Amino acid sequence: MTRLAEILTPEYVSVILLPALIAGVAVSLCASLLGVSLVLKRCSMIGDGLSHVGYGTLCVAVAMGWAPMQVTVPVVILAAYVLLRLSESSRLGGDTAIALFSASALAIGIFASSKANLTTDVSHYMFGSILAMTRGDVVFSAVLSVCVLLTYLLFYDKIFAVTFDENFARATGLNVRFYNLLIAVLTAVTVVLGMMMMGALLISSLMIFPAVTAMRLCKRFRAVVLTAVAVSVGCFLLGLLVSLWVDTAVGACVILVNLAVFAAASLIRRLMPAKGQ
Repeated sequence: MTRLAEILTPEYVSVILLPALIAGVAVSLCASLLGVSLVLKRCSMIGDGLSHVGYGTLCVAVAMGWAPMQVTVPVVILAAYVLLRLSESSRLGGDTAIALFSASALAIGIFASSKANLTTDVSHYMFGSILAMTRGDVVFSAVLSVCVLLTYLLFYDKIFAVTFDENFARATGLNVRFYNLLIAVLTAVTVVLGMMMMGALLISSLMIFPAVTAMRLCKRFRAVVLTAVAVSVGCFLLGLLVSLWVDTAVGACVILVNLAVFAAASLIRRLMPAKGQ
């Protein structure tokens, strides 16, 4: 704890830690909400594929001197749309399309960054560096996170219907394709925002772990969503604290804390008596 007391000076907290907390909590909220739908729809790997598309786009944007985040958001949204259409209408399966996009975008990003000698400059997009976020990055992340959260809450009932039973939702007259696209777009935005925090390698885990942990403890959709939000934000805060204490990467600590909580939830689930016993 002595190390934490030395680090957490008023200047450090106001200039570096507070912006990181704002951005991290906002992204954690979005990731947990969308993660529940992605896991239930068996589309967990779309976050991984979009993160690689995002990394490739960021590398190209930095090499060309463009604004990285502002360029990457629309490109990843477009990639989400294309992936959705390929999975619906192409002979390619969803997993195959994600694998092709993921590998191709990653190769383009590595090629662009190495050609421009920017490998070190873009490494934080691969591994995450939330404490290095600028005020502009934080404001951009916070604004888009609020948009994602408001959109999710506005269409909560429709997202619930599409997540659980697409055929029934379609039979009731719901535009299933539109709401699947909405989920994909919100996921794309969240992935891009989370790359500064977690890195391209770990952002999909931020979506999956809270969702599967919540599903170990709860049965109803609303309870799962609320539990996933609590787990996601709590694990981020604890992971950030641990990373400062042991002086290591924030993203890795957040995921390791999520892993520990998931293991604990799985143990609790195993020890709980089944209904009817």
